[in-house]
Amino acid sequence: MLLCPSMMCADLTNLGAEVRELDAAGADVFHCDVMDGSFVPNFAMGLEDVRAVRASTERPVDVHLMVERPSACVDLFIDAGADIVYIHPEAERHVVKTLARIRERGARAGIAINPDTSISTVEEMLNVCDCVMAMTVSPGFAGQRFIEFTADKVRRLAELKGRYGFTLTVDGACSPARIEQLSALGADGFVLGTSALFGKGIPYATCLDNLRKGKDY
Repeated sequence: MLLCPSMMCADLTNLGAEVRELDAAGADVFHCDVMDGSFVPNFAMGLEDVRAVRASTERPVDVHLMVERPSACVDLFIDAGADIVYIHPEAERHVVKTLARIRERGARAGIAINPDTSISTVEEMLNVCDCVMAMTVSPGFAGQRFIEFTADKVRRLAELKGRYGFTLTVDGACSPARIEQLSALGADGFVLGTSALFGKGIPYATCLDNLRKGKDY
């Protein structure tokens, strides 16, 4: 199970220390949400944040580009240290070309699939994806409720992993109970925000250890 702290939910005034503590606690991938206020109605992390995360860990860093025309900025974020770059197909005119560019730059290419985006509309893209992120909330804000029908989408995407060879991560309201449920359906990793990690008043190491053991708080 890959546990991926969502750094948007961390203490951004002390980002380096947060990353180092999570690294020591055993986090697998550091997840950075980038929002432009256009594709989603919110603003979030930027290049300097990604650079700060990259400078504080040797573990993989992923960047989730919730922006219009991600092709215009994938190089910038790879230069800043991203190992994995997720784009939204709805935001890009030539998705396969952009995914190929990410791979050409030596990063892993991924798509993020919104709750209201059908698998059938993106399946061809899976041929050039290293990673898929199933959104179980509408993108843009932390602390939302899990959208129930997305569990079946996670199951159906998991059934496609063998054919296309991608890693399947879930993003959105990943509570301990949801992680247990969706792991059983075939998800490989989970983005951890306020539902499972941040703001719990519990050491990060304890949270991550409990999640790996299938324990609640």
